[in-house]
Amino acid sequence: MADHTTAINPALNQGRQRVTYLLVQYTYLQVLDFLTTIAFLLHGVKEGNPLVRFMVSATSNPINGLLVVKLLAVLLGLYCWRTGRARLLGRINILFAALVAWNLVALILSAR
Repeated sequence: MADHTTAINPALNQGRQRVTYLLVQYTYLQVLDFLTTIAFLLHGVKEGNPLVRFMVSATSNPINGLLVVKLLAVLLGLYCWRTGRARLLGRINILFAALVAWNLVALILSAR
């Protein structure tokens, strides 16, 4: 059964779909950042983000610390999704897309 509010106002439904799409993008970018960070750690590159660096060093296994940080990031994304903050999610997605691209370039250059 359709939600009465979205049946009356299709724009509200479109806005909700947009935020959901942005959340999927955000989660995907978090996975890519996780993988590129692991690649950095495997190549002996020091983590640049102080929070991530602390969590990686504070746990018995660096991957566990990274997983905690990424879990918190996904929870933040879920909060934005739940509250309909499409603009914020869109901006964060741009930031993480640039970060993942930077990480990939740095990995490629370090392999030369």
